[in-house]
Amino acid sequence: MSRSYAGAVLVAACALLLGFSMIASCGDKPKKPGSCKSAKDCKAGQHCSENQCVECTEDSHCGKGKRCSAGACIAAPECTKDDQCPNGQVCQASKCKPCASDGDCQNGRCEAGACKRTKCMKDEECADDEDCLNGFCKRAGQASNVDAGCSLSTVYFGFDDSSVQASERDRLDGNAGCIEKVKGKSVYLTGHTDTSGTEEYNIALSERRAQSVADYMARLGSDPARLQVVPKGETEPTGLGDDKDRRVEFQWK
Repeated sequence: MSRSYAGAVLVAACALLLGFSMIASCGDKPKKPGSCKSAKDCKAGQHCSENQCVECTEDSHCGKGKRCSAGACIAAPECTKDDQCPNGQVCQASKCKPCASDGDCQNGRCEAGACKRTKCMKDEECADDEDCLNGFCKRAGQASNVDAGCSLSTVYFGFDDSSVQASERDRLDGNAGCIEKVKGKSVYLTGHTDTSGTEEYNIALSERRAQSVADYMARLGSDPARLQVVPKGETEPTGLGDDKDRRVEFQWK
């Protein structure tokens, strides 16, 4: 083999190797912002989840009063059920609040902002103005949200929000069972708001609230034909504060 031929082969081999090297280096594409293989690839305090840097992957990564949701720390609800609240308060829109009426209490009655749950077996075990209904003493007489011993609870909402929160689901479960028990009667779902915003906006918001409740009740098995949405906006305040005005009331038709 001549020296010139050997030299040409060597040059070609080097070029080929150089080409492979360049291809390999081109194949190492720069990482997308926020992408990761481990926590080492993320900023301090971040965590790697499914090749993406996030604020958290579990509640313990968040501070007190917060929880992890979809990789971000958000405010944790104060409560989701009434029994998580102190001193007879009720869980409304994920916060512990004093009750405003018997309708706020799933069992028993509301006295001075607290639910009193007096268990009983018969009417004689209750006060003179109370009956024993579903194992609890409740004031006697028929109210607009009571039929055949079955009461419908009011549900509450957060500021400028029409979504059904976890704290209201037990009440809606109870309402669905009550409606199923009382055959042949329809129910008004009356939406309300506080006075923030314009009248037109609040009418629309109250309708969205009532409709979201109707949709939730339908998913629980209630007949949509028995549920009538009534938007009232800010026209019927409770006089007990904005948090009590953001509500949907159930009334037998």
